[in-house]
Amino acid sequence: MGPAPAGVQHRGAAGESEVMELALEDTCKEGKKESSKKCTLAGSPVDGLLQPVKLSQAELYKEPTNEELNRLRETESLFHSSLLRLQVEELLKEVRLPEKKKARIDAFLREVHQRVLKVPSTPKTELTDQTWLPAGVRVPLHQVPYTVKGSFCFLPPAQVTVVGSYLLGTCVRPDINVDMAVTMPREILQDKDGLNQRYFRKRALYLAHLAHHLGQDPLFGSVHFSYTNGCHLKPSLLLRPHGKNERLVTVRLHPCPPPDFFRPCRLLPSKNNVRSAWYRGQSPPGDGSPEPPTPHYNTWVLQDMTLESHVQLLSTVLGSASGLKDGVALLKVWLRQRELDKGLGGFSGFLVSMLVAFLVSTRKIHTTMSGYQVLRSGLQFLATTDLTVNGISLCLSSDPSLPALADFHQAFSVVFLDSSGYLNLCADVTASTYHQVQHEARLSMALLDSRADDGFQFLLMTPKPMIRAFDHVLHLHPLSRLQAACHRLKLWPELQDLGGDYVSAALGSLTTLLEQGLGSRLHLLAHTRPPVLEWDISQDPPKHRDSGTLTLGLLLRPEGLTSVLELGPEANQPEAAEFRQFWGSRSELRRFQDGAIREAVVWEAASMAQKRLIPHQVVTHLLALHADIPDTCVHYVGGLLDALIQSPKETSSTGEEALAAAVRCYDDLSRLLWGLEGLPLTVSAVQGAHPVLRYTEVFPPTPVRPAYSFHEHSRERASLLPRPDKPCPAYVEPMTVVCHLEGSGQWPQDAEAIRRVRAAFQLRLAELLTQQHGLQCRATAMHTDVLKDGFVFRIRVAYQREPQILREMRSPEGMISLRDTPASLRLERDTRQLPLLTSALHGLQQQHPAFSGVARLAKRWVRAQLLDEGLTDESLDLVVAALFLHPEPFTPPSSPQVGFLRFLLLISTFDWKNNPLIVNLNSELTVEEQVEIRSGFLATRTQLPVMVILTPQDRKNSVWTQDGPSPQILQQLVVLAAEALPVLEKQLMDPRGPGDIRTVFRPPLDMYDVLIRLSPRHIPRHRQAVDSPAASFCRGLLSKPGPSSLMPVLGYDPPQLYLAQLREAFGDLALFFYDQHGGDVIGVLWKPTSFQPQPFKASNTKGHMVVSQGGELVMVPNVEAILEDFAILGEGLVQSVEARSERWTV
Repeated sequence: MGPAPAGVQHRGAAGESEVMELALEDTCKEGKKESSKKCTLAGSPVDGLLQPVKLSQAELYKEPTNEELNRLRETESLFHSSLLRLQVEELLKEVRLPEKKKARIDAFLREVHQRVLKVPSTPKTELTDQTWLPAGVRVPLHQVPYTVKGSFCFLPPAQVTVVGSYLLGTCVRPDINVDMAVTMPREILQDKDGLNQRYFRKRALYLAHLAHHLGQDPLFGSVHFSYTNGCHLKPSLLLRPHGKNERLVTVRLHPCPPPDFFRPCRLLPSKNNVRSAWYRGQSPPGDGSPEPPTPHYNTWVLQDMTLESHVQLLSTVLGSASGLKDGVALLKVWLRQRELDKGLGGFSGFLVSMLVAFLVSTRKIHTTMSGYQVLRSGLQFLATTDLTVNGISLCLSSDPSLPALADFHQAFSVVFLDSSGYLNLCADVTASTYHQVQHEARLSMALLDSRADDGFQFLLMTPKPMIRAFDHVLHLHPLSRLQAACHRLKLWPELQDLGGDYVSAALGSLTTLLEQGLGSRLHLLAHTRPPVLEWDISQDPPKHRDSGTLTLGLLLRPEGLTSVLELGPEANQPEAAEFRQFWGSRSELRRFQDGAIREAVVWEAASMAQKRLIPHQVVTHLLALHADIPDTCVHYVGGLLDALIQSPKETSSTGEEALAAAVRCYDDLSRLLWGLEGLPLTVSAVQGAHPVLRYTEVFPPTPVRPAYSFHEHSRERASLLPRPDKPCPAYVEPMTVVCHLEGSGQWPQDAEAIRRVRAAFQLRLAELLTQQHGLQCRATAMHTDVLKDGFVFRIRVAYQREPQILREMRSPEGMISLRDTPASLRLERDTRQLPLLTSALHGLQQQHPAFSGVARLAKRWVRAQLLDEGLTDESLDLVVAALFLHPEPFTPPSSPQVGFLRFLLLISTFDWKNNPLIVNLNSELTVEEQVEIRSGFLATRTQLPVMVILTPQDRKNSVWTQDGPSPQILQQLVVLAAEALPVLEKQLMDPRGPGDIRTVFRPPLDMYDVLIRLSPRHIPRHRQAVDSPAASFCRGLLSKPGPSSLMPVLGYDPPQLYLAQLREAFGDLALFFYDQHGGDVIGVLWKPTSFQPQPFKASNTKGHMVVSQGGELVMVPNVEAILEDFAILGEGLVQSVEARSERWTV
């Protein structure tokens, strides 16, 4: 999956911070007009190609300068390629803050500093007496319980200092935030303010008074409250400039105590600073039990005390080391693309900066390293170090009074101590979030180690939203339901510690519960973090439930996913009681074949589609049993797209069972062919060459038993024929099988003679199959149709030397030369390359069970957009195969849903003009061979098709896209995929349900000039339509399959036959588009050139009329007659011909 050219960005989901544009540059301009106006593609294949820079002889051989030599040495030692260095430098230029903007921001910060110091003081009042607050401002804190001791008065801050990444020079665009620490005077605070939220109440009142005065200042365009990193006890004040500079910067004011005001020993993770009697309103129990510790509460106080010391530490470490700053900026971009850095418990840019400082202190990073090396070292550390087990510390002191790392591990999931030894920097980071960071770091290191040319693109330029990165997601909505979960899970100490934040309190327990329940099915469980909300200073702060929805992402293991059994301990083991308690009523005693009696849980799932959704049953059962969260509050998104590939009659299955049945039948037939007696030559190979036999047929065949009364009989051919007075019979497509015969000197060397010998073999094959196995057969010169168990196979006899004989060209002098001809290439493709591809993709399906569902969904979508022309089954199967063989930066999909989203992403963002899509089947191509293929592609680009897909068996020619798609069709596909992806992702991430999931599958009909409406009576696959009809016509099949002595009607699809006639008759004037899966409309698009007046020629009058222009006779299309011909050609099939534009008015 090659990188886009420089300057071309990838398009991601709507609302992402770094939105990537479409890879085909000219597509963007057309795509915006797509819905209202049809787009026409530039026809020249050279447009947009990357061309090598042409240098003169003198420039080419000029000696390098000292500067260039130094740069080459640096690149060799600090980067692994010059391309990577250029890419990193360009990215850093994009995300760094320009000097001009920095000067404007500095001026704004000076103004803010002056105004904050001038805010007037207020008289002292009790904390509960807040009548002094002006009417236009509210306290940005939930004061529950309201009663609290202490007094408050506002005094101007003792100090206002800039802290954070802006001061260090490591902030990255587009969102520039500047943090300012506002140090409250000692006179406001009292010794016991660390208890019972007194400090946080004073902090909020201090902020409210600041907000009131600054909100009246014309310097500020907006003054809002927000939560610091999502923490509900720590609001901050957001100030933005007025007028055109409003988006220049956001200044965040953080009130904090004097650095040494609170004693750190009182804020250890084992200490309690929120009394139960105060928080719960209950008197303390008389049994002398200790108060529960409040580690998070203590941490939040400590964070405010260390704002300045952390900046000083980072300033000392990063100092003038530009490589370290670049590395921090790259790590921040890496986190942002993976949505890991936002919200409460996010792995923030500050944590990354402190991590780099730790690696410098432990000498794993040197100050002379480049930004790329710092990025590598940081990712390597994250990938190999589990901070949930072994914490790290920046503290170098050996003071025995300092708390041990073990104390912090008891209180927190992830441990990373600052230089004081008292503050855990990762206190809010959940184990799930850190494991997600670790997982992403491992993937990124594997990508960097592969040294792929497009590694930079995937590492730092490709967004990874949750819906695209995880196989299944589930939304918990409304969040207020988590309040009941906290009560059920007895999480009172956590609520007391977190200030009543029941979302954060329940999160850890819920993720642990689900990880235990999903067990071997699960590779990784991740969760979204509540977004950091903003609100006006005149409004009450948002409640915990207002943070929207909690979304969990499940990355599944395909090997354990489809097991229907959870095997527990033996009944007499002590663990059996725990197992029963965990699974509740679903646990039951079972006797197994080995005689053991065990506890077990069995899930109801008959089909593969239902087995893929067993995690849904597990999740809803456990949440209802242990957390009082009913299934109505769990919106599970895992199989919503399955309906698009379900058979109209089989709604519980997505067709895997039908495909497996067809493949088993094929295996039986191949054994019969191998064992045939009486053939002059033995069978050397039997190979499948049909989408069914590689599991990618959108709607797999089912055994057919035609009703004889519905058809006419052809006695001499033992076949059935359609009856004119009946609806079109069911569509039965024969499955192609290639049967190779052994080599022999008796084969003729003439192409025509070989064809005749093959025809004789086809007849003999039919005779022997009928005589020896009683199969119904029908032979022709090119193939033999065999009816077995209700399936029809089309056997083609192949002779391995025939393509070579077709290449032989004899000169007049009798010399023989070899040259590819259309006939030889077609035969080579059908008898050698197609069976090899089918075999390779069959193997891929065995490795990745989701491949079938993804490929079928992809083809269903492409055909639903009426874009079947030129986009063959094989080309689309290979594009999907690339998602599994080259999944970077993701892991291979384990569900059809996420695979389809990535298919849309690949189609819409891949740079088809400047890169071949290399699909390394069976990993046959080495890295060097792939580099060689790319070089050959660039050298011969203008001779290759517009869409180039290469495989180990086809390294140069892109066999499967030689006949299409055309540039116009490919561009339309790219535009539609780019529009469908954000729409579908938004639907799937909607906690209230996705609405109509078929929206993105419906084709845009407003772009066509003419619509030809077809009669459903003669559409044999009418029930396969995207919007399946409630009722359709009988197609002449008996409900119970059984033996049949007559061959059914094969490959009879009137709309497809009509479409072929239209293209043959009017292909020079128009393009025709149709959905073969039950489409009832054919879209017609006039070719722009067809309406240009042509000189009069008697040989070219078809579809034209003669008019006089400027005294000359010219020909223009006779549109009225053409539309009439459309109806005449399709008499009985065509319901109406609807003209939708007047473009043909000449």
